[in-house]
Amino acid sequence: MTSSLAEKRCKPCEGGVPPLTMEQAVKLMEALHPDWTLRSDGKEISRTFEFKAYSRTIAFTNAVAWIATNEGHHPDLVVTYGKCIVNYSTHAVSGLTDNDFICAAKIDRCARTVISD
Repeated sequence: MTSSLAEKRCKPCEGGVPPLTMEQAVKLMEALHPDWTLRSDGKEISRTFEFKAYSRTIAFTNAVAWIATNEGHHPDLVVTYGKCIVNYSTHAVSGLTDNDFICAAKIDRCARTVISD
């Protein structure tokens, strides 16, 4: 299912739609890499990516930024030496939408290349 999520495109979200329920979010989590975590209130997903070199961390962070810009859906990022934490939530609905999972799946696909090199 990760590949099918990664093939989808984000839809503009300006609010006015309900966020995903906890049950919907849990189901979509099954399609992501197991390192993604769902916040206990069901309003955010997060994953920490670790790298052996700062240059790889920055390359990955730039790739995440490119995905976010291309999809029009942006995560909150925390970048330190050897680590990038990606947090997704749809601020317009104060919770999660399909867009969060679509972008997470695209990041998973990207990470397989960057981390395995």
